[in-house]
Amino acid sequence: MALMQRLQAKAIRAYVELMMGVIGRGLVAVSLEDAEVARELRGFPEQMVMQFMVLPDGPSFALRVEGGRFHLLHERPQRVDLGICFKHMTHAFLVFSFQESTAQAFAHDRMYVTGDISLAIRLVRCLTRMEALILPKMVARLAIKRYPEISFIDKWQAAGKIYGRLAYNMTRGE
Repeated sequence: MALMQRLQAKAIRAYVELMMGVIGRGLVAVSLEDAEVARELRGFPEQMVMQFMVLPDGPSFALRVEGGRFHLLHERPQRVDLGICFKHMTHAFLVFSFQESTAQAFAHDRMYVTGDISLAIRLVRCLTRMEALILPKMVARLAIKRYPEISFIDKWQAAGKIYGRLAYNMTRGE
């Protein structure tokens, strides 16, 4: 039984690491391709650093706001202005496997924010917009609190641009 639990824990960690990479790069891509996210980014201070992480030493990614877009940081930042922290790997797994929305996880005290809460809400709106654009509607409805009105054509065009940018960034190691 202990072996199965260790294998399950490793599989969950690998999945959360993969999703952290996709979400970080997805936020970079959507910041370049979507006007609504670009408007949200105008509310962030230039050079602001934000980090999503799983405590105590789990997977993470960090972004910096620069030139009106997100930039993925490849090293753990020395300074973090806004932190979104999952308290446990299984909590992150619930969110990243679309079993629980970010809002539900926060309401259930599975995660917390360090820094300016109004900027955290702005960041979650960027994340929600990205999820609405790139995920199938059925999955996105599980992931986000309220699915926005997006026409089928607009969703497909935006998703194509974002996935293209995401693939390009992943192949370049960004």
